[in-house]
Amino acid sequence: MRRRRASPVVPGLGAPLPAFGALLPAVGALLPVLGALLPVLVAVLLAALLLGACAAAPPPPTSATPTYPLPPRPVRPSETPLALPPQVQGDTRFTLIGLTVLDAIEGSHAEWRPKGHYVRIRLVVVNTGRSGVVFDTGRQQLLTADGVVHNVDPQAMLIKRQPGQFDLGAGVLVEFDLYYDVPRDARPTALRVHGGPTLTDLQNLDWADIPLPPPS
Repeated sequence: MRRRRASPVVPGLGAPLPAFGALLPAVGALLPVLGALLPVLVAVLLAALLLGACAAAPPPPTSATPTYPLPPRPVRPSETPLALPPQVQGDTRFTLIGLTVLDAIEGSHAEWRPKGHYVRIRLVVVNTGRSGVVFDTGRQQLLTADGVVHNVDPQAMLIKRQPGQFDLGAGVLVEFDLYYDVPRDARPTALRVHGGPTLTDLQNLDWADIPLPPPS
């Protein structure tokens, strides 16, 4: 005659544990409930992960003022690109963008050589006022390290078809070159700019000096 194995006793309680077979019906009854809750638990877990990722990711940078998406342009041969802050004089904002030293310039029919060498400055001017400004490229002067103030070279400006005096309308942007014939040992240090007559400077006597880096 086989003896029936006694159920284990919980220490300290003295009550026997139920046999494993007796637990099977209860476990089987819980399986459908767990199967129904599983998709809900997975959805809650995924939502928590997504919220954590969104909270951790920094917001994309936004520009306070939208800008025009202008295409980049190649720098001309021998030209040094400039990254100088804009300078306002009167109602005109000046931005110098290029500096070049040239031994000669080419016109429509021939090459033209300076007495020393040419310093060419590429700049952009914008009228920031509400009225038109009579802008004169001939008023813009180059300063060199020896203290001399140089005027633009009219012959070079004419050969390269650069503007002289013109009406700079309100909000209008114009880009052009200034040419100076300076001694070969003279080092450019600044461009002295005149923005044009304004209500507070009718004679256009005021100016601003924009420092220049050494040409490369």
